[in-house]
Order: sequence, then C-alpha cells, then structure tokens
Amino acid sequence: MALPPEGGSVAEIAPVKKPNPDTFKEYPQAIGQTVRQRLPEKGTRRDDLTAGLVFALVNIPQAMANASLALVNPVNGLYTLMLGTPVAALFTGSRLMNVSTTGSLSVAAGSALLGIPENFRPQHLVVLVMMVGLIQLTAGFFKLGSLIRFISNAVMVGFKTGVSLLIILGQLDDFTGYNSAFKGRIAGSLDTLLNIGQWQWSAVAVGGLVLVLILILLRTRYAKVAYVIALSAGIVLGVILNAVIPGAVEMISPLPDKLFTFARPELGYMPVLLPSALGIAIIGLIQGAGVAQSFPNPGSHGSDISRDFLGQGASNLVAGLFSGIPGGGSMPGTALVVSTGGRTRWANIFAGLLVIPLVFLLHSLIDLVPLPALGGLLIAIGIQSLRPGAIRVVWVTSLPSRVAMGMTLASTLIMPLQYAVFVGVAISIMLHVLQSSARVRLVEFLPVEGGFPVEQDAPQRLESETVTILMPYGDLFFAAAATLEDLLPEVGSARRMVVILSLHGFEEVGSTFIGVLRRFTETLHAADGRLYVVGVSPALIRQLERTDLTRLIGPERIIPATPQLGGAANQALAEAYAWLDKPMRYAHL
Repeated sequence: MALPPEGGSVAEIAPVKKPNPDTFKEYPQAIGQTVRQRLPEKGTRRDDLTAGLVFALVNIPQAMANASLALVNPVNGLYTLMLGTPVAALFTGSRLMNVSTTGSLSVAAGSALLGIPENFRPQHLVVLVMMVGLIQLTAGFFKLGSLIRFISNAVMVGFKTGVSLLIILGQLDDFTGYNSAFKGRIAGSLDTLLNIGQWQWSAVAVGGLVLVLILILLRTRYAKVAYVIALSAGIVLGVILNAVIPGAVEMISPLPDKLFTFARPELGYMPVLLPSALGIAIIGLIQGAGVAQSFPNPGSHGSDISRDFLGQGASNLVAGLFSGIPGGGSMPGTALVVSTGGRTRWANIFAGLLVIPLVFLLHSLIDLVPLPALGGLLIAIGIQSLRPGAIRVVWVTSLPSRVAMGMTLASTLIMPLQYAVFVGVAISIMLHVLQSSARVRLVEFLPVEGGFPVEQDAPQRLESETVTILMPYGDLFFAAAATLEDLLPEVGSARRMVVILSLHGFEEVGSTFIGVLRRFTETLHAADGRLYVVGVSPALIRQLERTDLTRLIGPERIIPATPQLGGAANQALAEAYAWLDKPMRYAHL
C-alpha cells in the first residue's frame, strides 16, 4: 500500500513496489522508499517542531487525566502519546490529523475495565487496545470508511454531549475528595452533591483553582498553554497545602522507574472484551472521520477515511502492546497542531517523540500532580466539549432529530459507553428508514405545448383510455417502497389504460419495490392495461431481468435512459397513444 508524500494526495502517488512473496530481499528497499517519502522538508521543520512541542507540553497532563478516566495509571496515557501518536501520523491519509487520547475513548475503556480488579487491568488493557487496533485495521483494509455516513449528526451530537457530561460527573469524587458508595456515575454524582458537608475543602480548593484558571485563560492569548499553566498552579497549591497539613491533598500514583512497561496479553480475555473493543473502535473511527472533514488535506477535496482507519489501527496496535490506552482522531489535538503552525504530518510525529524527553525532564514534577487538579482539568475539558450551538441546531431541525439526539444522550448516560454507541448506530439506521419512507412522493407529469411539463400529485384513480406519466421522488428501498405502493393510483373499473413510470436517476431498487412493481403490473394487465418503465439504468435493467419482471412487463416496454432528457418517456408516450389508437395531444413531453 502506497503512502502519500507531503503535499500530495493518495491518488497522486506511485505505489511502493510490491515485495516478492518468495523472498524478503525487496523489503528493505520498499521500507526505505516509504521512509524517504516521510522525511521532513527543510522549509517546514521549524514550524512542525514548534507545533509538536506545544502539543506535547499541553497534552502530557491531558493524557494523564484521560488515563484516569480509563481507570488505569496516568502513565498509561503517556504511552499512547509517545508511541501511538507518531505511528498514526505515518499512516493516516489526513496529513494533519492528530491521533491521541480522547475523553470519549477513555470513558469507554474505563467502562470496559470497571468490573475488573485493579491488579488485573494491565493485562485486560493490552488485549482491549490491541483488539481495537485490529478492528480498525480491518476496517481500513476493507475500505469501510463510507459506512461512517450512516451515523447521523443528531446521533453524534447526542453521543458527544453524553460523553462530555460523563467526563464532568466522573470527576466529582477526585474534585471534592468525597468517595460515594454508589457505583453508577449519575447516582454517585447525586450522592456527592447531596453530601456537600463531607467534601474535603483542600481538594475543592486545588481542583477549583485549576478549573477556574483554565476557563479564564482559554479566553485570553494564553489559551494554547492554559492547561499547562493551570495544572502548574494546582501543583503549587497542592504542595503548599500538604506542607501545612500532611495528607491534605491526595497525589497521583508515582511514575514507574522504567518508562515503558510490557504487560503480557492474556488471550483468554478476548471473547469477553470483543464487544467493548468493537464499540471503542467505532467511537474512534467516527471521531477520526469528523477530524478529517474539519481539517482536509490542503489542495484536496477530502481525505481517504479508510486510510485514516489504518493509521488509527496501527496506532492502537503499537500503543496497546506497551500498555497504552485507546487513541483516536482528536479534534482539539488537531486544532492545536494546526493553530500553532503545524504544516505536515511531522508535527504529530515530533509531538509524540518529544513527550519522551519531556517526561524524563518533568519526572519529579509529574509525581507532585494532585488528583483534584486532574479532576478540575477533566471537568474543564468536559465543559469545553459541550457544544450548545450544535445542540440547538439539532433541536430546531425536526422532531426526529430531537428524538435521535435525546435517545442517544440517554443511552450514553445510563449504559456502558462502548454499548451506547451501538444504540446510536441503530437509531441512525431507524431514523434513516423512517425519514426515507416519509419523504417518498409520486408525481404526475402533464405535457404542455411548447414548454416543460407540469408536475402535480399523482391521481388517486386511473381512467379508461388514458395515458398517465408517473415519477417517484425519494428512496425506493424498504419502508419507502411500501409507502409508494399506497400512492399508486387505483385501477378500479378503468379499462385499456397506459401508465408510464419513469425511474430516471435510480441505479438500483430494493426487493420490496420489485414486489410493488410486480403487483401493479399484474393489476394493470388484468384491466387490459399496459405499463411502460422508462429511463431505466443498465443496472436496473439487469435487476428486472433477474427478477423475471422483464418478461412480465414486456421487454419492449422497458426503455433504457437516453442522453436526451425525456427521450425515453417520449418514446413510450408515442407508443402508448398508437396502441390506444388516439392522436397525441402534444408532440413531446
């Protein structure tokens, strides 16, 4: 598979020569060509390095916080940045897409690991993340990027809103220092709010300082380093409080002496974790598709979403091997890279690689991060992730959109997140079917002398010795076809009539419509009538032949589409009036 060079799209590249399967001699040459395509250009190195450094500084605390959401050691989030982010940058089709830890993926991973004892989570995490990577790689290899369009915007807004609320509610324990006895996030949050008298105000002071500073600094020129500044202030306050009152503020788990750890995966966990891995993989792919749409490659109309799947899959495969948490296309991360001057994929490669020396340099400082400070940081992320404008757009669009958003939001709050995404997918499909069936129309065309035909609603009944020209608008699959059958005019007592049905623009139809067409044809034949099907595409002609409708309708009355608009209908019109032995009212449609 060829990898795109900087400044070009996938279609513009000559593919890397395929290695001979009988020998490994050509592999070094192929790998060398790929590496040369990825070398940074002199004119972009400084900009990419600067963007990578800013991203690394800002996302070290965020990655640690996201690992807390996943219910594992904060250092596991750093592994994803160090390994997953640069690996993804090598393979994604979207050259500026940042693949790193995200709140939604971390919450989903935490839901999958929630019932597992803490001592066994590292082995489960390795299996979970590597399975996510394999699923995403498979989706990329089989070019499944087009399936993302079946997830409606209303469902995505509901899902993202639910994730943002879960992030906020999930941090109340660390933020307040009160450990609720309730397990569920909603019940635990209500219990925490009702027991305000048992809060540890030293924890609230640290978390509140971080939260307020972030929300203020994000509105200033220091927005790009708001998280770094706020977390630093939280560390200072936590150190002071613990110096005055030992143990006043709880700290995060210290970083391990060895930076990279390798947990042996236990393959026996695979069947249990497979549904969760599939849900997390879908969430990551949806997020990545959104990033690709918002940050397309310069000079192109879009990116190869399936290739982005490959990049995310490779990222999770490598990160999972070293106990990283799941990563995916990050909208805030990509926006940060672009806004700080990133120009090529090397901005994200530098971003991941720079985390390694920064963690060594800041090792002692990271050990001083208070848990309430991470809680305040995550609450700020959750607040920033809420999109009131997007919620309002969905709300005012239509009732089905409101229902889809509300149902997805509710499922996100009450179900494990990795399963809630399946509910969102099901809602999207149901919404598509319902809206398609509701939007179908059947119109009649009335020829007009010297002008274009007039369009009106199809008649309720047919009349004897008449020619009626009909054309459906909308979808002809599933429920829509059944709706269309109700719109077809009744034959009743009419005799010797002709119906010309134009299917111009329909490449294929569903089996339900085939049944509708068969029944309507038989009804017309019983009344000594005829049906012409005009404007038929080659694929649709083959469908009619395979389903034996060509024989039923009559091959001479199935007229293919012509280059001239209305040509097929005009031919049918002339034949129909000739069969009725009547003069045509107008010479053409």
